[in-house]
Amino acid sequence: MLQLSQAKYRRALMLLVSFHILIICASNYLVQLPFQLFSYHTTWGAFSFPFVYLATDLTVRIFGQQAARNIILKAMIPALLVSYLVGVLFHQGQLQDFAALAQWNSFVFRIAFASFVAYLIGQLMDITVFAKLRRAKAWWVAPAASTLIGNLVDTLVFFSVAFYASSDTFMATHWPEIATVDYGFKLIVSLGLFLPAYGVLLKVLQDTILFDSSKGQDNIAVEVTK
Repeated sequence: MLQLSQAKYRRALMLLVSFHILIICASNYLVQLPFQLFSYHTTWGAFSFPFVYLATDLTVRIFGQQAARNIILKAMIPALLVSYLVGVLFHQGQLQDFAALAQWNSFVFRIAFASFVAYLIGQLMDITVFAKLRRAKAWWVAPAASTLIGNLVDTLVFFSVAFYASSDTFMATHWPEIATVDYGFKLIVSLGLFLPAYGVLLKVLQDTILFDSSKGQDNIAVEVTK
């Protein structure tokens, strides 16, 4: 059991909310930048968004399902608004004049809204799967399974909502291919890099950052299983 003061608990949750918003906004910008890798179309967003699953799975493991859901609910609206602003100012990777904010950009909003819906559904799916498997003997079973399913749902929802019959001819034509390749790269990044990082970070959080030796009345007991 870890002992967390109310202040430390709130601070940890706010940091995680901020992290989610940052990654969502960065990914919404990077998804506008397609490129080819081994003759396959993909986007740079495939390499940034898996960070959200790393943060979510650590949250469920340490704080539980309810705290993870609270983070999603707190992050999704600010992420939608900031994603739209960033998308307008850096449309298709090019810095725009601030006057662009005065004009409604339906293409950028569609991407931001797709991210909003996909994030909500994908993260709730990730939390559900992870929570059901978190007590498996092997620590990696829960994050691996939740990543496989959560990323699949998120990718399908995002690309279909954002780019089906889109005004962007390239994305409207290639989104099924890009979605498939993105999912593949997300799994490579998540399972090849972030899963080992998850194990290391979980150990660090258990042993150092989150441990509070004080026993005051305002402490929150948080169960950690590994």
